[in-house]
Amino acid sequence: MALLEIRGLRAEVDGQEILKGIDLEIDPGQVHAIMGPNGSGKSTMSYVLSGRDGYEVTGGDVLMNGTSIMEMESDERARAGMFLAFQYPVELPGVAGMSFLRAAVNARRLDNGEDEIDQLEFVKMVRAKAKDLSIDEEMLKRAVNVGFSGGEKKRNEILQMLVLEPTLAILDETDSGLDIDALKTVADGVNHMRSETRSFIIVTHYQRLLDHIKPDYVHVLKDGQIIRSGDYELALRLEKDGY
Repeated sequence: MALLEIRGLRAEVDGQEILKGIDLEIDPGQVHAIMGPNGSGKSTMSYVLSGRDGYEVTGGDVLMNGTSIMEMESDERARAGMFLAFQYPVELPGVAGMSFLRAAVNARRLDNGEDEIDQLEFVKMVRAKAKDLSIDEEMLKRAVNVGFSGGEKKRNEILQMLVLEPTLAILDETDSGLDIDALKTVADGVNHMRSETRSFIIVTHYQRLLDHIKPDYVHVLKDGQIIRSGDYELALRLEKDGY
């Protein structure tokens, strides 16, 4: 069974149709890259999949593990195992990073019929993962993303992903504005989590991120439709010849 199945997905924003019939199937353990020019609908697809407000689905269906998610709110999709890393991570003034992470983890655990994680055990686990991402412990004590640089925000999102251990992770142009060190940190986090049961959708303009995260499939999105699919070699050709 496919982990994610998108069937004829159509969506509009403010009355303008952006997605014009997306068909895509992602099996467990696969990494799919979505590339395409500005305005092609890449981010819209990410937001529609995650259930973000402001996007009206006008046709099609999306199934996760064989169950339609179209009637689920965004928090329900997250508890079901979906994770979205934003192009521009939001700041949450007054919300401590550790408290935010523990609340998110416990929401998933309770949804799965598990007990809440012990606080000391949780802190030990987060500190170990943060060290792998070169995240200073002082960052964990601060409000979520408040006063963080662009690279720090992206590292923090990858930390969230490592802690939450989603079944499907969607990275929406998470490489935007990153220097090579931050880019490698993001890629290392993704590669560390690759497994036979976890899948990724990597939305990107550029092939450079895919040098570090080798996708199983590359899809070109243009004018709201997937017009071409291939393997990693397709990304190389796009970088050389354009869209």
